[in-house]
Amino acid sequence: MTNLNALIASRICHDLINPLGAIGNGIELIEMAGAAAGPEMELVTGSVENATSKLKFLRLAFGAASADQVVGHREITSILAQVTQGSRLNYIWNVQGDAPRLEVRVALLAAMCVETALPLGGDIDIGHDAQGWSVQARHDRLNLDPALWVPLSKGSCPPELSAAQVHFGLLPDMAAAAARQLSMTHGADWVIISF
Repeated sequence: MTNLNALIASRICHDLINPLGAIGNGIELIEMAGAAAGPEMELVTGSVENATSKLKFLRLAFGAASADQVVGHREITSILAQVTQGSRLNYIWNVQGDAPRLEVRVALLAAMCVETALPLGGDIDIGHDAQGWSVQARHDRLNLDPALWVPLSKGSCPPELSAAQVHFGLLPDMAAAAARQLSMTHGADWVIISF
């Protein structure tokens, strides 16, 4: 069922990215013709760019992936920079070169979990080395909801989730699909998800 859910996510993202691309192209043509300028056009342009980058992020995090797929370093850093533009959140991608898509999916789902613990924003550092992957954040106002984090620390899905928390339910399964073992550690002002 998890694979079917990932295929559905891929299909939705794919079907939405094409019309957003067409809107973006239309905006470029309007700007080239000099027909419209000003704060209204900037708002529309920014909204299209934000929606496009968010869809690309969600496609990597929730979409289907196979063992032979990789995500290019430039692609992922570009998506992460665009998706956090103008927000209080910042992703730091400390991964050298291209990365297996299955593992990138786990890293992004873990980052979404960590993001949930940062209501005031902050930096989320995503790294990979010989020991494996780590997704971590530090903030003096860290908010770790036990209903979400206790089941995750045990490698299981929380019993009740809202749509805004679905990544907590998917992360254990997606880590298993990538043949990775999740672990979570935290202190009063820091949290690390490793796999």
